[in-house]
Amino acid sequence: MNAAPPRKTHRAALVVIPPESVWPPIQAIRERHDAQFRRWMPHITLFFPFRPRERLREIRRALGPVCARLRPFELTLTRFAHFRQGPTRLVLWLAPEPEHPLIRLQAALRAAFPDCDDVHRYPGGYRPHLTVGRFVSRPRMRRLLERVAPHWTPLRFPVEQLAFIARDEDPRAPFRVVEWFRLGATTAKGPGAASGDTPAPRSDALPRN
Repeated sequence: MNAAPPRKTHRAALVVIPPESVWPPIQAIRERHDAQFRRWMPHITLFFPFRPRERLREIRRALGPVCARLRPFELTLTRFAHFRQGPTRLVLWLAPEPEHPLIRLQAALRAAFPDCDDVHRYPGGYRPHLTVGRFVSRPRMRRLLERVAPHWTPLRFPVEQLAFIARDEDPRAPFRVVEWFRLGATTAKGPGAASGDTPAPRSDALPRN
């Protein structure tokens, strides 16, 4: 008899993925400074860990009504910020503004998945962010900021859908979109129905900073 799939796994997440049209300046930084560049596409986490893909039917039942009640909104990646992760690592991120639509969105989703509260339990609660770099050296992070922050052009984009992403057991496997869930709609879309269903553009196609 097969065991039931776990309730949560670190091989799945629910995220906001910016449209690929705004990826190039993000990926130009991530390729050099984010050790998770190959695993993750640019994203803003809503739930991680999350339900495994074997529970997709359950995810559809729970997410559908929530997404139908919500409306699309716009975000702008305007400024850089950072926080400490563990005793030695610094995480550099872009702040999505305004953040309150994401906080309200995550709270509405948490009502449908109350056990998926991992990111909400961080010190300070849920903090929307898009990671662009991971550092063990504060001077190195500061040098990067001195180089890129003064010339950063804010990136504005609509948030019209959420992405359920998952990866295989292979530690090198990248996350891929399993299904899109449109805000304000009652049906989900398959992975080929929108951009962002690949882990990242080819590194040789990225601009250099």
